[in-house]
Amino acid sequence: MVNNQLRTIYAFAREMYPRNTKTQIQYGTAGFRTKATMLDYVVYRMGLLAVLRGRYKKACIGVMITASHNPEPDNGVKLVDPMGEMLEQSWEEWATKIANVPDDQLESVVSEIVKEFKIDNMNERFEVYIGKDTRPSSPSLAEAAAHGVRAIGGKPMDFGIVTTPQLHYFVRCRNSRNEYGQPNEVGYYTKLCTAFKKLRGDGYSNGKYENTIVYDGANGVGAKKVKFLKEVLGDALKIEMYNDEIIGSGKLNHLCGADFVKSQQKFPTGVPNKPNVRCCSVDGDADRLVYYYKDDKDVLHLMDGDRLATLIASYIKEILQETGIDLNLGLVQTAYANGASTEYITKQLKVPVSCVPTGVKHLHHKALDYDIGVYFEANGHGTVVFSKNAKQSLKNEAQSNRKSAEEKRAIAKLLDLIDVVNEAVGDAISDMLLVETILHAKGWDIQEWEKTYEDLPNKLLKVVVEDRNIFATTDAERRLVAPEGLQEQIDALTSKYPKGRSFVRPSGTEDVVRVYAEAASAADVERLGAEVALKVFQLGGGVGTPPELAQ
Repeated sequence: MVNNQLRTIYAFAREMYPRNTKTQIQYGTAGFRTKATMLDYVVYRMGLLAVLRGRYKKACIGVMITASHNPEPDNGVKLVDPMGEMLEQSWEEWATKIANVPDDQLESVVSEIVKEFKIDNMNERFEVYIGKDTRPSSPSLAEAAAHGVRAIGGKPMDFGIVTTPQLHYFVRCRNSRNEYGQPNEVGYYTKLCTAFKKLRGDGYSNGKYENTIVYDGANGVGAKKVKFLKEVLGDALKIEMYNDEIIGSGKLNHLCGADFVKSQQKFPTGVPNKPNVRCCSVDGDADRLVYYYKDDKDVLHLMDGDRLATLIASYIKEILQETGIDLNLGLVQTAYANGASTEYITKQLKVPVSCVPTGVKHLHHKALDYDIGVYFEANGHGTVVFSKNAKQSLKNEAQSNRKSAEEKRAIAKLLDLIDVVNEAVGDAISDMLLVETILHAKGWDIQEWEKTYEDLPNKLLKVVVEDRNIFATTDAERRLVAPEGLQEQIDALTSKYPKGRSFVRPSGTEDVVRVYAEAASAADVERLGAEVALKVFQLGGGVGTPPELAQ
């Protein structure tokens, strides 16, 4: 890159997208996320970084404009790496650096990145795929990203309003040279729905399973896009849609959506409150999924990410055994996983379990250690990844004379199941089709699914602090090493309660500390959670009113 090009980038940034704040912003688990009014210069700079990353990797990179489950006034931006995965962790530091430098230092940081990674193809016009959610602020931020891409000589391709998983899927398709699928919405729906209908066959209902699902779209892109899904699926799956308000209604994620149902343990507004009906909710950008129902006593029963993981892993294990092929199946969780689910997986399913720090990038990376890796966060974000070895072994054995007709049918079923999955990233739409496939195959309603094991009561709280960076964790975020002495006090509190477990971790996006508590009874959970939250407030620089202890 010649100096004139750098000066053009700097001049355009100073004129159109000046950094008009001294507030530092950090690239976290989900990229940058804050008030939409504070993001235009950040998104412009991510357009620059996406092109640099593309030239370094010699591949198409994605830029997704979304704040997921956050309120409508917020927005965010994250980069998507070549195989549809999250941005490589080492580049998160560069993203943070380029976002925070003053305008007059932007030129030097771009030059520093070029030098650090020996990027010598600065005249190549690599594509950058841009997607956005339904927030009113998203179109202008997507335009800022496109300006950044063009300023440094890249080629922006705006896909308009898409789910976050769809953009990840498009990027993976493009870089696999369409081997993974066609990089557009038609290709996405065709691949998933063709495999789903093939697995379902002609029998739409089976046993206790009925082919109707109540769907909460969180008044976001998941509502908009499931309308196309309904058209393709036809009678194979009847989706009753709710919370599909228009853009700018102010109702995005408001008292609805996957995060609301999971964190508040409440039934979403806008969905008919009928007993014993199978319901599901997605979040604002459709990468999280939870299932639930209300019983005859108006009690909510939640099937979160742990339940999704155990259902999927158990079914894949069943099919795998029927194939007679020796492949390594494993499940990856975070510390937020319910202790009852971990015990069920290890003792009943006898599937290896790994625990990693919170964040999809950590789960996805660990899942790649297995031939078939299932990973889900408790919030409902997750998927299944299949290694090249697994796929090739299945394809080879499908043609083998050594396999019986029954084994070949199982192999064909597993190959079709792979096509229902979006391996690039957690995808609420894909995961819903996967869950519906499994429930249909087992002949289960949601109550039968719930009977597999009984969750331990648990609660998630958050404490606002002055500086989240004083909190440091180890052991997959299950234990604190700072502030000094806090972990010992948490240990003392948890030891008072049967099956007590609690851990705290700083948020990746805001100055809050999240407190997880688990115990044998709901009353004990309330007390334990409040006690730990109060300790965090006292020793961690809490802001505002101290948490009240449960009576």
